[in-house]
Amino acid sequence: MSVLRQLLDPIPLPQMVRIRQSFDAAELAEPEAELRKELARPGGIDRIKEGQRVAIAVGSRGIANIDKFTKVTVEAVKSAGAHPFIVPCMGSHGGATAEGQADVLKHLGITEASAGAPIRSSMEVVQIDELPNGLPVYVDKIAAEEADAIIVINRVKPHTAFRGRIESGIMKMIAIGLGKQKGAEACHQLGFKYMAENVPEMANRMLRKLPIVFGIALVENAYDRTCRIEVLPAEQIEAREEQLLIEAKARLPKLLFDQIDVLVIDYIGKNISGDGMDPNVTGRYPTPYASGGPDVSKMVVLDLTPETKGNANGVGTADFTTQKLADKTDWPATYANGLTSTVCAPTKQATTLENDLYAIKAAVKTCNILDYTKCRLVRIRDTLHLGEIEISVNMLEEARRNPDIEILSETPYDWTFDEKGNLPK
Repeated sequence: MSVLRQLLDPIPLPQMVRIRQSFDAAELAEPEAELRKELARPGGIDRIKEGQRVAIAVGSRGIANIDKFTKVTVEAVKSAGAHPFIVPCMGSHGGATAEGQADVLKHLGITEASAGAPIRSSMEVVQIDELPNGLPVYVDKIAAEEADAIIVINRVKPHTAFRGRIESGIMKMIAIGLGKQKGAEACHQLGFKYMAENVPEMANRMLRKLPIVFGIALVENAYDRTCRIEVLPAEQIEAREEQLLIEAKARLPKLLFDQIDVLVIDYIGKNISGDGMDPNVTGRYPTPYASGGPDVSKMVVLDLTPETKGNANGVGTADFTTQKLADKTDWPATYANGLTSTVCAPTKQATTLENDLYAIKAAVKTCNILDYTKCRLVRIRDTLHLGEIEISVNMLEEARRNPDIEILSETPYDWTFDEKGNLPK
């Protein structure tokens, strides 16, 4: 028997119960129709002139209805007598290659056939300005040199590594997404300490020098459903996005427990969050410039989503992981995230155990409590799915007192592992 097994075999795992957390579920009944209505308002599609070449910049992951919103936008541009094309707008994602970024769009459901417009994917950029601190301002060469008008589509939400009046949304999509890999690298060059200043400064310079006509801002509820769509004329983007961020933060899904001894996360991946798992949910941030969420003593990540294609960015913010996750990891692709963002801790390999059983036991053993049987343990599928989750039985009475929690299984149950010590899929 290995020394690790000797240390971990005696560690008990608490019985579990299943609960349902409830959040504000308000959503748009017909989001595509809402977008058409927004586009028809003054400052929207009326800014597109007949015969113009119009770049539609899109590319963030995990946005509800993004393929449909792209198609609606393409149709509106065509109705104005203009000629739309799609530009992947995603910094260094997709392996920082033109083919990779087109492939990311495909996985989002955006193809030339589905959108009804050509996709112009390139990593070539041109420098159009420089900030007073010396940071260069880059932009996609095709958008800069071939587009008569540019439309940017993105979701407004809290960032995972810094706090500011502008975080993740249209402004960041302009500064980093349209900047491609070189633009993303430049914006991150001085670190996240200054991102709250550099993102809007870069975006504003691009707004002044590029034919960006409007942005399409999306806000989602806690269940990742579209609850607000606004078409923001270029001159209103910054001010309105600041207000939409406040709403997005209020709608953020969360774990309804302030203190957790062990958090078990079944899957992480780039399709879940740019950080693999949303730090706004876990309370584990890759930098000291963001905060919020529960106090988690130890965190375990068990596996990668198929969609992440081996990119395990975020695993380093966990305390423990499994050999199966490590075996699936494309480490060069993972390291590329740290090399671009300059934040390398999330791309490190967490302490790795042979299976799910020992990874979870290791977290319980090291969570700094006297009685392991009283471990406050929460298990979630991933940080996008926080409706139905599992909690340890000793958290049951606390859950009963919360009006936003429904107990789904009154009878506690034991953990079940297969012959390899892994949880069944």
